Amino acid sequence: MAENKDLVNVLWSGADVLRGKMDANEYKTYLLGLVFYKYLSDKYLETAYDLYNGEKPESMTQAQEGYEAALNEMDENDKAEYLNSIRSVRHYTMEPKMTFVSMMNDINNKCFNRENLQSAFNRIQESDEIFNSLFADVDLYSNRLGANDQKQSDTIADVIKVLNDADLIHAEGDVLGNAYEYLIGQFASETGKKAGEFYTPHGPAQILCRIAMLGQEDKKGLQVYDPCMGSASLLLSCRNYSKEKDYVKFYGQELMPSTYNLARMNMFLHGISPENQRLRNGDTLDADWPTDEETEFDAVTMNPPYSANWSAADGFRQDERFMDYGGKLAPKSKADYAFLLHGLYHLKQTGTMAIVLPHGVLFRGQSEGTIREILLKNGSIYAVIGLPSNMFYNTSIPTCIIVLKKHREGRDVLFIDASSMFVKEKKQNVMTEEHIDKVLEIYKNRQDVDKVAHLASFEEIKENDFNLNIPRYVDTSEPEPEVDLKALSASIKETTAAINKGNEELLSMLGDMTFNKPETKDAVEEFIKVLQEV
Repeated sequence: MAENKDLVNVLWSGADVLRGKMDANEYKTYLLGLVFYKYLSDKYLETAYDLYNGEKPESMTQAQEGYEAALNEMDENDKAEYLNSIRSVRHYTMEPKMTFVSMMNDINNKCFNRENLQSAFNRIQESDEIFNSLFADVDLYSNRLGANDQKQSDTIADVIKVLNDADLIHAEGDVLGNAYEYLIGQFASETGKKAGEFYTPHGPAQILCRIAMLGQEDKKGLQVYDPCMGSASLLLSCRNYSKEKDYVKFYGQELMPSTYNLARMNMFLHGISPENQRLRNGDTLDADWPTDEETEFDAVTMNPPYSANWSAADGFRQDERFMDYGGKLAPKSKADYAFLLHGLYHLKQTGTMAIVLPHGVLFRGQSEGTIREILLKNGSIYAVIGLPSNMFYNTSIPTCIIVLKKHREGRDVLFIDASSMFVKEKKQNVMTEEHIDKVLEIYKNRQDVDKVAHLASFEEIKENDFNLNIPRYVDTSEPEPEVDLKALSASIKETTAAINKGNEELLSMLGDMTFNKPETKDAVEEFIKVLQEV
């Protein structure tokens, strides 16, 4: 994050304005929403200035003045054409009084009005379907911002003043997107358990994405899918390993509206064009999606909610995602295999899927055991990687990554025990780049590594009744050290001699004692008898 440091510091300082008023899960919505609004506003002004003047503005103030001057100089027809030209590039429109620069000017002139900011949000949201309800969670009138209208306005104004120092336009490459991703990670750390719905920690995320992308780095027009996308961090991490980044197409679904909005913002801030993203707010298990466009993908990554409840209604037995598994469905109280099968259904024949799940999916019986057995017989399960415990914000239990492929020739399974590959940092265990690289190297070599990895044949797995519990295949126990019986005997003799000598000395000391009370003398004499019998 060295190149991002200044930008990150500016953006993160905005959190200080809000930190005492609400918890991190709430104020992340305000800060990330306002950062995104500034980005959209600055991009809009930059485009407006460039279209009229044929060059980039030197500052946002210059861009604002140029935009206002252009509109003042044009007749209605030219103005309409000019605004349409901007909209064709940016997909949204903003009046001069709705820009971030205008809000900042109002703050400096002590006439800031939240109505203008809300109008800006509304205008952006109404401009194009891709922005629909994007700022719905940024409640500018919440009592959490302050006790009255003035204090609420002051809080928003204070955040805007802090963010004004952030140059979002001249941040090169993915600097802005990476800074935004860093903020999301920081919020996850502060939020704790609630972060599980929107963030996958760096270590597991990199392993998931590097495995899913392995061998597909050069593919142009690669299609990546995450049915439980959270803030879209896994989708965007996959892009990091593509050599054709501009052509990657992203498909994602998220149940929580606020997290869905965060994912959309994250996409735009990483420079993903609207044409390359198909994101949806919906319940992944309740109704299949996508169904009317691309339905199979090169890479599928997932970090679903662990052992979640779902309906498991009988109708799902006829659902194409779940119908080929012996008439069995994931249990109502454990939707883990429902998520897995959904992802596998949408995987291309040549693709790779990687999903994080609790260890229970490896050995639980009944319907889950039947589903697991059929997956193994089909050769769908390619690898199982055990992760360290306390990696995720929403649970301290150890988890595993299951890698799946379709219709491969073999049915062997690679087991990797990475449970000890971590360092402790604050509240969480963290996998370093060295740990991540080591897991990837073992995964690619697909060979046994003493106490770390084992390539199990299908026959071996069958002998274990299709139980995939990692300790059955990777023995991490250390042998007990050999005991030198001669040395042990000599040590025992030595110890016994020392005890006897000590007892003799103690008896001698007790025998020399004198007593004032007869009962004390009786007690000591009784104690001497006990020592003499030892």
